[in-house]
Amino acid sequence: MDRILIEGLEFDAVIGVYDWEKRIHQRLTLDLELGWDIRAAAAGDDLTQTLDYAAISERITTFATKHHFELVETFAERIAALLKEDFGIDSVRLTLRKPGAVANAQSVGVRIERGEWSGR
Repeated sequence: MDRILIEGLEFDAVIGVYDWEKRIHQRLTLDLELGWDIRAAAAGDDLTQTLDYAAISERITTFATKHHFELVETFAERIAALLKEDFGIDSVRLTLRKPGAVANAQSVGVRIERGEWSGR
C-alpha cells in the first residue's frame, strides 16, 4: 500500500474541556498518512486517480470550524471517519497535536490508525 502524506496542517478549532476553552479558537496541528494505491495516477499523471491534498486539507479545515469537541481523541476519530467516508480512504494514520495545552510541553495530542495497512 502506498502512502500519501500531509504533514503539519494547521487550523483553528474550538476544543477543550474547560469553559474558557469553549469560548476561544485554539491552533491544532495535524499529520496524515493515507493509504492509497498511486500507480494509476502515476501512470497517467492524472490527479483524478489519486487523493487531492488541497481538497482533503480544505475539508478538514472546514470541518474544524463547524464542529466543537472537548477531547482531541474525539476530534481525531471524527477526522479519520470523515476521510474514510468522504474520500474513500481505507487506511488512515493521523497525529493530532494541541500546542500549548500543558505549560511545560510543546504540545499534547494523539496518534491513531484506522483501517488495514499492508506491507508494514
